[in-house]
Amino acid sequence: MFERSYSSYSLSVAQKAAGLHSYWMVLNHINLTVTNPLETQQFLAKYFGMKPMGKANERMAFLTDEHGMILSMFAAPDVNYPATFHIGFAQDTPEKVDEINRRLRADGYEVDAPSRMHGSWTFYFKAPGGFTIEVLC
Repeated sequence: MFERSYSSYSLSVAQKAAGLHSYWMVLNHINLTVTNPLETQQFLAKYFGMKPMGKANERMAFLTDEHGMILSMFAAPDVNYPATFHIGFAQDTPEKVDEINRRLRADGYEVDAPSRMHGSWTFYFKAPGGFTIEVLC
């Protein structure tokens, strides 16, 4: 279930110039504590294209992205991340950021309009599960 190929990863010219070697580490997984793993899994699949893995239940769920990074989510009754903690989903264009923002609003989620912050076109919002997501370009 958690096999992953690293052969598609290669260094860019900029990475080589920065002194990175041809062998480098790739983020394999992140574990999030969430209030409802099933709801969080469905949300991230719907809005961010992550693919469900394995058989989810009320205690745990798993997702993967197009690069094979795994997001595991485990249930807890109280989720209290630090104020600055968030996960980010980078988009190719500002229009894609706007599109996700519109979809979330249309589906009833409370999200502020995107704005220019820290050099990005971005917005932050509280996701189902109890953590913050940034969508940016």
